[in-house]
Amino acid sequence: MATYPVVNTKTGEQKEVMMSITEWDQWCKDNPDWLRDYSDPSTMPGVGEVGEWKDKLRKSKPGWNDVLKKAQKSPGSRVKPL
Repeated sequence: MATYPVVNTKTGEQKEVMMSITEWDQWCKDNPDWLRDYSDPSTMPGVGEVGEWKDKLRKSKPGWNDVLKKAQKSPGSRVKPL
């Protein structure tokens, strides 16, 4: 279950509703005066991380390519170092 902070566009009332994503779509259709409230940054959906994951892995785990090179030597392996 997800919690959605919502605000009424006519009255300004704020509340939180808890439901599944599929129920959320129907709730929005049934309640056109209520919109998702993005004013609170803690409840705002955000992106995960920015940047290339391979570069981050190389920097944080420098020995990881050594492990991949050893695994690459196994018969039938399709492993490639980063």
